[in-house]
Amino acid sequence: MTQSHPRISKAVIPAAGLGTRFLPATKATPKEMLPVVDKPAIQYVVEEAVSAGLDDVLMITGRNKRPLEDHFDRNYELESALQKKGDADRLAKVQESSDLATMHYVRQGDPKGLGHAVLCAAPHVGHEPFAVLLGDDLIDPRDPLLQRMVEVQEQRGGSVIALMEVAPEQIHLYGCAAVDPTDDGDVVKVHDLVEKPAAADAPSNYAIIGRYVLDPHIFDILRKTEPGRGGEIQLTDALQQLAADEKVGGPVHGVVFKGRRYDTGDRGDYLRAIVRLACEREDLGPDFRTWLRSYVAEEM
Repeated sequence: MTQSHPRISKAVIPAAGLGTRFLPATKATPKEMLPVVDKPAIQYVVEEAVSAGLDDVLMITGRNKRPLEDHFDRNYELESALQKKGDADRLAKVQESSDLATMHYVRQGDPKGLGHAVLCAAPHVGHEPFAVLLGDDLIDPRDPLLQRMVEVQEQRGGSVIALMEVAPEQIHLYGCAAVDPTDDGDVVKVHDLVEKPAAADAPSNYAIIGRYVLDPHIFDILRKTEPGRGGEIQLTDALQQLAADEKVGGPVHGVVFKGRRYDTGDRGDYLRAIVRLACEREDLGPDFRTWLRSYVAEEM
């Protein structure tokens, strides 16, 4: 019989990175604000959290990230101008981002890695389980990964990570999980984690992608975690300790995701995400697909 655990309401979104792969576009604009069709990438991530029932969102920011706060705040001058024009559609779109969730912000200060960014959330999160969403991973809203992870955490306790099968030659780009099956087809028990292993050393081809639902005991472990790969405090190292000793903060499970994921941290995947999402839009798709077929035919 499954056990019921406290409902999760808080989401943490680390957003302090410099976005160097997108220079010079990110010289003065946060990478999270780069548009995916007509919305900044970060809005898709907040919308995903809200869709999973998490209405309290904390962003971990850094220098030059003020546009993130502005985007999720009210813009009364713009709203007034649109209202006077009678442009109800655009007014609704502008107001949508400020009405999504209760937003909070804290600065990371020193860029000491993802583990350190998560640790910055401790005063806000307190002693509740919480979700972490990385902004480079966009999950298609038709494939509710986070909602499923929240369900698993509420049933099984502990922490839950998102896993995706990748080709062996790609596993060195990710954290990798050693797993055992459970009685749920899409859920595995995690008993070890390795950060970016060589293909020959990888315990599986299950890669960790940017969604986590974490037990608050992770904070105690992160405070004691020494810098690891790249001289940064790795969240994977802390999760490895949780997986090795369930008495500390419960077990670690993984939800195996087979849906649509867009990696906006890579320039090529970012462009592919824009094309895919534009093609599927009712207002843009028909004309855009026609143009795209014509363009591809000409290039062939």
